[in-house]
Amino acid sequence: MAFPLPRPARPELPQRRVRALECGQGAVRAVRFNGASGETGTRNRGGMLRKYRGHAGVRMRRGSGGELRSLGGIWGLRWGLKVRELVSGGALSIPEPPQCPSPPPGSIDSTVRCWDCRSRRPDPVQVLDEAKDGVSSVKLSSHEILSGSVDGHVRRYDLRAGQLYCDYVGSPITSVCFSKDGQCTLAASLDSTLRLLDKDTGELLGEYKGHRSTTYRLDCVLSEQDTHVGCASEDGHVYFWDLVEGSLARSLPVGRGVVQSLSFHPTLPCLLAATEGQVQLWREDSFQEQGDTEM
Repeated sequence: MAFPLPRPARPELPQRRVRALECGQGAVRAVRFNGASGETGTRNRGGMLRKYRGHAGVRMRRGSGGELRSLGGIWGLRWGLKVRELVSGGALSIPEPPQCPSPPPGSIDSTVRCWDCRSRRPDPVQVLDEAKDGVSSVKLSSHEILSGSVDGHVRRYDLRAGQLYCDYVGSPITSVCFSKDGQCTLAASLDSTLRLLDKDTGELLGEYKGHRSTTYRLDCVLSEQDTHVGCASEDGHVYFWDLVEGSLARSLPVGRGVVQSLSFHPTLPCLLAATEGQVQLWREDSFQEQGDTEM
């Protein structure tokens, strides 16, 4: 007799703040997990490993052959998620592909500029200048560049096909991202609305409202299993909606000020949030910290 397989457990969302770091260096404008591999390490106690000061717009060489462009400060932290980096001031950890666009939040001169990271030449090898206003957000896939602009357009450059795809939202774009399955794009705009778009057709698949976004550039994210969409808010919260149903699933009280930046871990229900001069790590309610051991 064959028994039915048990239903998969419903994906968890971050709801418990387990770490908070006071950066002591002014407002934190961007936080990111370094890389997209998602391996977990053995470090579980939060603590600052190194702090670098005095650089602005400096190129830092990474052992993987990529570059890290940063503004403001860099920290390596033990979050129980291997050694990862939190970046203050806006930065992009460049993956292996030889061409990399300018770091988020993009460029005020309405362009996306691509450099050859292997040659380290200071001049860009290509300038994408289709935007009619400032570029507020840039994301990468293995062969695509996704950009959002204040002109209200989401632009996707397919590097393999040499094609540009453009979708008009109608409100200034503050942040864009790919879904993990590569089928959709998510765009946040200054009309306090998130829009989920079919990547190939541009069809509007869903709208998500309830947060406040009217003035600042705020990040949007998708959870590690594409089950929820999330967005920072000017009211000090982070909001998550069910991707399919569109209903509000969770509201995280991050702080009193604007939540400037978010980063969702690629494989775990784990969220980084930046508000004012503080960076916070949020985990699912069932998360249990383990003893600290050497890696």
